[in-house]
Amino acid sequence: MSRDMDYYFIAGQSFDEIISGYRTLTGKASLYPKWVLGFWQSRERYKSSQDIEQTLAEFRNRRIPIDNIVQDWNYWKLENWGDHTFEASRFPNPQAMLDSVHAMGGRFMISVWPKFYETVDNYKALDAKGWIYKQAIVDDIHDWLGFRGSFYDAYDAGARKLFWKQMNDNLYTKYGQSIDAWWMDASEPNIRDCTPMWYRKALSGPTALGSSTEYFNAYSIVNADAIYNGQRATGNNKRVFLLTRSGFAGEQRYSTATWSGDIGTRWEDMRAQMTAGLNFSMSGIPFWGMDQGGFCVENRYVAAQQEFDQTGHENSDLTEWRELQARWNQFGCFIPLYRAHGQWPLREVWNIAPEGHPAYESIVYYHKLRYRMMPYLYSMAGWAHFKDYTLMRALVMDFASDKNVLDIHDQWMFGPAFMACPVGYYKARNRQVYFPEQSGWYDLYSGEFINGGQKLIVDAPYGRIPVYVREGSIIPFGPEVQWSDEKPAELINLYVYTGADGQFQLYEDEGTNYNYEKGKYATIDFSYNEAMRTLTIGERKGNFKGMLGARRFNVVVVNRDNARELDLENPAGQMVEYNGKQVTVKL
Repeated sequence: MSRDMDYYFIAGQSFDEIISGYRTLTGKASLYPKWVLGFWQSRERYKSSQDIEQTLAEFRNRRIPIDNIVQDWNYWKLENWGDHTFEASRFPNPQAMLDSVHAMGGRFMISVWPKFYETVDNYKALDAKGWIYKQAIVDDIHDWLGFRGSFYDAYDAGARKLFWKQMNDNLYTKYGQSIDAWWMDASEPNIRDCTPMWYRKALSGPTALGSSTEYFNAYSIVNADAIYNGQRATGNNKRVFLLTRSGFAGEQRYSTATWSGDIGTRWEDMRAQMTAGLNFSMSGIPFWGMDQGGFCVENRYVAAQQEFDQTGHENSDLTEWRELQARWNQFGCFIPLYRAHGQWPLREVWNIAPEGHPAYESIVYYHKLRYRMMPYLYSMAGWAHFKDYTLMRALVMDFASDKNVLDIHDQWMFGPAFMACPVGYYKARNRQVYFPEQSGWYDLYSGEFINGGQKLIVDAPYGRIPVYVREGSIIPFGPEVQWSDEKPAELINLYVYTGADGQFQLYEDEGTNYNYEKGKYATIDFSYNEAMRTLTIGERKGNFKGMLGARRFNVVVVNRDNARELDLENPAGQMVEYNGKQVTVKL
């Protein structure tokens, strides 16, 4: 719907080259904060500061790892949408709440909509400059709470600066720049729910650039521009991070990730997310997530939880609900953003099922596995910035010459090593897996070897999903931690899966600031030579404040004749003392 259209053809010998070309055109991916790769707990919604603090404290008491707790909408006074302030009766001391979250090693993300009720001062300030879309006011549209308002025109540079100033004055600088991330909801923009596209466009313009028919789809990126450049202009060196419900080409340059919106809680909804995540990642934006567990809950699950709360009885619907949540958490461990969110019933693991229940035990297992994977995960985040890497990888990205992978929608590579194969059907205790022919594969949990080029029905017990490791993989597993930067990975269990040559580059920096833009980071290259049976740990390159000068690598070898169960507590291996100089180990 544009008067002029330019088409760019991006050529490459691989999908990674093509995506690198896309980012050359639209912007390098920012290096996202390290904590973003940890677990996020959210719900619709925490209603008070007490809710926030008690929930995070319960994670810590149960020793379940978590980084980010999320405040969804309506922390403000009901009729004051858009004033960016906490309602005092429910959030009496926001600074104390934020300090408490940080004291527990947590981060705090808050929802800010580009929406304003016409009675609030922020609306009036924007309206005075002509920066409010007025059609919703003219048409007397009231939202689901019964109030009238509209959205600001993010296409105007002045409007973006004022929008950020309002956020900064009321939230960011007001609370000592201690809010860690922004949830930019309804960024379609969603001025009215369930609206035909022609009317949605009419409500969303005209924009400062022209007709919304022409510019409508880009709203989320200009809105992201407002927050990213606004926060960076404060002089604070803290990395910006935004989560937005709608995306647009180039959002990665504004340290922005997208999630897939208010999805349902059916098994088919979960399966659809697998396909959605793969296609989204292949579009060139490296960080994607979903409402893990589904947002909009079927009535039968609500009724089942209510019955359980009243009687303690787990009926058949609650049994299904708990298995669905377990399977969705298993799936969520192997995508870029590991984030639980949804409407009631509550989504904290102890609210899904009691300790000892198979759903509880499985979810906690994958929480802990995710955090053991942190050196691997954060290295991928570094590659996304420096090498234009893609974390969640459809099999065709790495095995394009294998015609059998061209339309596999429920398996993927998570980085260079892991092939995740989630379970998307109720009561399924096995599933078909295709093993690409270019490689041999190891079962992550048992270490058993499987030849590539075949389809197999594999076990998928309630508590686990099938996950396989490509031969030639080198995987750094870190220590058990309760949050991403609780302690440095002084000891890394370095699993080497033999059968092919392999490489890995460990990336590290300060994790939360922009010093990496000044070259303050370090890398260590690992190389495995199959013919020589040697592992070379390269000389460390670079440095940064707080960097470990010396550390240990416990090299654990897995080969076809030596199936090794995954042991992240105390695996038997060959200990290597490393001080930054190259060392070669005979395996």
